[in-house]
Amino acid sequence: MTSSYDVAIIGTGRVGLPLALAFADRGLRVLGVDHDPAILDTVRAGRMPFEEPGALEVLTRVTAAGSITWSDEVADAAGAQHIVTTLGTPSFSHIEIDLSQIRSVLDELLPHLRAGQSLTLRSTIAPRTTEFVAGYLAKHRPEFSVGEDFFVAHAPERIAAGKFFEEIVSLPCIIGGVGARSGDVVGELFSVFGARIVQTTAVQAELAKIWTNILRYATFALPNLLMMDCEQYDANVFEVIELINRDYPRGGMAQPGFTAGTCLRKDFAFSEERSNAPGMLLAVSRVNESVPLFLVEGMKRRLGSLSGRKIAVLGLAFKSATDDERDSLAHKLVRLLERELADVAVHDPWVVGPTLSLGDAVADAEAVVVATNHPEFCTIETLTTIRSTAASNALVVDPWDCWDAGQVFGYAAELAALAGKV
Repeated sequence: MTSSYDVAIIGTGRVGLPLALAFADRGLRVLGVDHDPAILDTVRAGRMPFEEPGALEVLTRVTAAGSITWSDEVADAAGAQHIVTTLGTPSFSHIEIDLSQIRSVLDELLPHLRAGQSLTLRSTIAPRTTEFVAGYLAKHRPEFSVGEDFFVAHAPERIAAGKFFEEIVSLPCIIGGVGARSGDVVGELFSVFGARIVQTTAVQAELAKIWTNILRYATFALPNLLMMDCEQYDANVFEVIELINRDYPRGGMAQPGFTAGTCLRKDFAFSEERSNAPGMLLAVSRVNESVPLFLVEGMKRRLGSLSGRKIAVLGLAFKSATDDERDSLAHKLVRLLERELADVAVHDPWVVGPTLSLGDAVADAEAVVVATNHPEFCTIETLTTIRSTAASNALVVDPWDCWDAGQVFGYAAELAALAGKV
């Protein structure tokens, strides 16, 4: 039976949509599947539902070429030779992995699958999930021999937000197949991007992705904890980091900041569920999650009660130069400030939503917090605006050191002088 599509992508969010566009841009017949009508309406109208550099141009090109089609029915994906799932991979509150979305999609696909097809898991998953999927298929479709006439693999997504079209062709593509031939079949599919294919086992592919994120999450927890220690001992965290790193072959301490995002915040749970050192990664999470409260308490030590004070928060996205708010600690900061009865004003030039202009957000503010280090914030113009329009002697909270002033908590005039820019 001839397949209607070369590849179907189930889930056209920030992982799946750029992947679908990239496959279509290389001449494959692609089906994008999503249950969210807002996403489908947006892409059918030729617009992107989120910011990803280069994506709109590719969407326009593949739409004109007729190489991509959209559907809200998971079963339609079974019309493709290759099926790639980019489903949400949550965990329950009890540090337990939630496979409900994966099982739901499998149940919709099962009656329609054919020998010779492949099923690839692209999103981050817990160890042994790929083998679970292969076993689930074998249990419910026993005529399939996984690895011989039906192919299952994990091809973990490791691309940074905002860098998809750059990194899909440059980062090594890890493929973890189940059975004799799954890795080769899925590797051939992803070889269209020209990046090096690295074959391994399914569980090693799963662990590589999980621990890629855990490494970053733990790495950034160290300077965040150091920032809190420096406040305790009346020391300057940026000067201490410079002392650690300066001309020292075993340095490498990162800078502090808000360490969050949907991948970093949840992926440690995939290891913690069955950890040999339970609590270690929970402690890392606790450090990073404590940064907003640390900043609020630091403001209170310097300003007193925040009740009725205007506090400007710059940035809602979880990282610089993206519109992605998922699991951003900026939202936690806003909620904590509101619990102090502060009057919170928010500005973010990237996030789509009702935020104030920079001028309106910082006007008469008694404190300004840089929650996201967007490039627009780390400029002389932004510092000038804060200094000239915020309240006299406004407190500026900048854990990112956007202006190289070397102060987590400083006053606008002081930061300007230290930065040497105004």
